[in-house]
Amino acid sequence: MEEILALVEARLRTALGEPDARAAVTFLGTDRIEVLRFVDGDVVRYATLGMSAQPMSDPTAALADPVKGPRAELILSVRAGLADTDKVLRPLAVLAASPQVEGLIVAPGTSLDLGEPLWPGAPFSSVLVAEPGGLVEDLELNESVPRGGSVGGGGRETGGPMEPVRFLPLLPMTPNEAAWKRVRGAQELQERWLSHGTDLRDPLRTSVTLD
Repeated sequence: MEEILALVEARLRTALGEPDARAAVTFLGTDRIEVLRFVDGDVVRYATLGMSAQPMSDPTAALADPVKGPRAELILSVRAGLADTDKVLRPLAVLAASPQVEGLIVAPGTSLDLGEPLWPGAPFSSVLVAEPGGLVEDLELNESVPRGGSVGGGGRETGGPMEPVRFLPLLPMTPNEAAWKRVRGAQELQERWLSHGTDLRDPLRTSVTLD
């Protein structure tokens, strides 16, 4: 697990630069989740570190595979200095821990609902998981982690191919957008954002026009 997370952090640093802050959150019965903050001009990015330590597994499976399954980390990008977005650290850690806590498989097109604002006063309480690859390239593990190396707890060894770690962007949704997405789908919501020139990094934005 530690080896995988070291590779993940190295990939984040290569793509986003050196983090200027980091925080760790531990939930009962889960591995520690860290959130790293990167500043890029007027944009601040928050990236989770720890979600990819274990593969996500189908909650209906009788036994979770310790090696096979999708792995991911989450990235949220917002414009700096407009809102108290640093308070998003714990909500992000909650989302990153959801595969362990709730058995969720987080994938592009998925909605994740916190039930509370992403940060104090935020007009968003949920996010849309977007397609990976644009900001941080997938991390191939089979080429990086030695065969037979220990993965996860209990000294379990790799017994098959590991899926790459994907770095999934999170797009904050207003309650109206989240409700519209449930009916019309993720693609139509993203097309609506695009056609209206919506600045998805604006932490103070209002809901896009919906019909």
